[in-house]
Amino acid sequence: MTDRPLRADARGNQQRLLTVAAAAFARDGTQTSLKAVAKATGVGVGTLYRHFPTREALVEAVYEHEVTVLCDAAAELLRTLGPADALQTWMERFVDFMAAKHGMADLLRPVLLSEADRLHTRARLRAAIATLLDAGAAAGAIRPGVDANDVLMALGGVTMIAGEEGQRALATRLITLLLHGVRAPGPTS
Repeated sequence: MTDRPLRADARGNQQRLLTVAAAAFARDGTQTSLKAVAKATGVGVGTLYRHFPTREALVEAVYEHEVTVLCDAAAELLRTLGPADALQTWMERFVDFMAAKHGMADLLRPVLLSEADRLHTRARLRAAIATLLDAGAAAGAIRPGVDANDVLMALGGVTMIAGEEGQRALATRLITLLLHGVRAPGPTS
């Protein structure tokens, strides 16, 4: 069997399946019905299984897709928002990403057992944060020298605390607090 490029409609189906599945995993966890994912996407379950032959394959693809979307969002946000607002929006998206990841945790463990996989994902996330921090520092909105890894670790803590409490609003309040720590002092500070 050859790996031919997907037709445009098949690519569209695959992207919609990944988006719908991510939301379903975030909402329902590993109990997510794949038949319901297919139905919500507007395709038959056979189409889902043609793209993702197992639940684990779908979980892995959703995870990779969500990491890519999140990392790509850094540059996209900088094109439309000021650097501080772009950083805040990206942090909010990170919290949502972690919520989806939490819903897939049981199925992700066997898929992402490799330390190399985890380190690669962490490096991609760190690079996205560095892009936002560097743009913010260049614009004078973010203190220069803020370490992207420190911000990533702080965000990880925010998502753990907010997840434990089951309060998405708590994550937003903690992100606001974190942003106050990285913003450049203003003229009135």
